[in-house]
Amino acid sequence: MSDPRSKVILLRGINVGGRRKVPMAELKAVALALGVESPATYIASGNLLGESEVSPWDLEKAFEEALRNHFGFEVPVVARTGERWLELAQGSAFPDAEAERPKLLHVGLSKEMPVPGARSLLEEKSSADERLELLADGLWIDYADGVGRSKLTPTVLDRAVGSAVTCRNWSTVQKLAALLRDR
Repeated sequence: MSDPRSKVILLRGINVGGRRKVPMAELKAVALALGVESPATYIASGNLLGESEVSPWDLEKAFEEALRNHFGFEVPVVARTGERWLELAQGSAFPDAEAERPKLLHVGLSKEMPVPGARSLLEEKSSADERLELLADGLWIDYADGVGRSKLTPTVLDRAVGSAVTCRNWSTVQKLAALLRDR
């Protein structure tokens, strides 16, 4: 079990293709300025762990404002408690994909609870080989043919779910869970 103050803070769409650069050292400095204790990052794609008494939703707002002020551009932020992250890491909707293609199995987390009918909208856009499952605040997507070929783009996910969605592959989900357990 992780510290009840543990948080997983995910930034969407940073450090991709040389745009929207957010150095991890600066991200940690922003976290410290917001009162997040012991901030730690995992790879340069916007995965931050830390401890805070602040709710995930309030952290999202605080980080978005601080990142906008610090870097001069918008960064959607999705946060979850460490406990919720460990629940997600216990198993996906597609155990076969966990073993066979962990980098193509993604969990998408949205800022708000998905709107009714989100799954149907996403199924309309998915290919025959893609599978998806919407479970509470987790959208599991098995991109069997690869993410790059999918019509389930970030824009499509956002529109269907009704708020910003950020995804992490199963390997990253597991690595963040291991880091949480080690803290």
